[in-house]
Amino acid sequence: MKPPPFDYVRPGTVTDAIELLAADEDAKLLAGGQSLLPMMNFRLARPSTLVDITRLPGMAELHRDGEELVIGPTTRQRAVETSSLVAQTCPLLVDALRHVGHHQIRTRGTVGGSLAHADPAAELCAAALALDAEVVATGPDGRRAIPATELFLAPYQTALRPGEIITETRWPIRPHARHGFAEITHRAGDFALAGLAAVVELDGPEVSRARLAALGVAGTVRRLPTGELALLGRPLTAESIDDAAAAAASSVDPPEDVHADTETRRAALRAATRRALEQIPHA
Repeated sequence: MKPPPFDYVRPGTVTDAIELLAADEDAKLLAGGQSLLPMMNFRLARPSTLVDITRLPGMAELHRDGEELVIGPTTRQRAVETSSLVAQTCPLLVDALRHVGHHQIRTRGTVGGSLAHADPAAELCAAALALDAEVVATGPDGRRAIPATELFLAPYQTALRPGEIITETRWPIRPHARHGFAEITHRAGDFALAGLAAVVELDGPEVSRARLAALGVAGTVRRLPTGELALLGRPLTAESIDDAAAAAASSVDPPEDVHADTETRRAALRAATRRALEQIPHA
């Protein structure tokens, strides 16, 4: 299928892009286009204008800023996946991105595009929650930071205001954190029935801090505080991992669709939680 007619504009600055969005409420940003263009082809989205931000200066940078990793919104997912800096500072991102679609998708897809799209089954969105990341948005009223915990509001809806553009994503660097990531799919590259991003810190043998973020089991990616509590103050053992997986699964009420019923997704989350936590070195 082909998309409906639209205008195409390539602004030269962020300010120009914001002005274009403000002038046309039906305009949409184009970055990687891996979600927007298929939606247009199926007439699920009918933007009047595509505002292409892929070549805006400074929007595809990737660097360390003190104790944060800064990733520009138009940075390709594949560039993050293969970055030695990311592997050293935020390795969960590398593992999460390996589960995103297929190689061709990650080569075109962007970090900011995935976060702004807010797919409930998006690996990057779950990683953002687990890592306590934030996005910096720039719009008609200036710049503001939005924590990942406040970004995802509903399926494909975020706290971004009309006319705002993600101009940075910032990921805390936690040298002592350990991580795991797992998801359950029908086939490699499919959207996950359920998945989990885990970040823990240990005080001696015991878990002192835990962040568990699930994907594919609710209207948005979501933290699992009951699963986290099941780990705190305990070593990572088969028993504590089983308890956390059971708590995580029982805390969600996944939607039923053509791919899986509620109980199947709940069981998938339990399995993904166990697998993610078993990846974490604890000796």
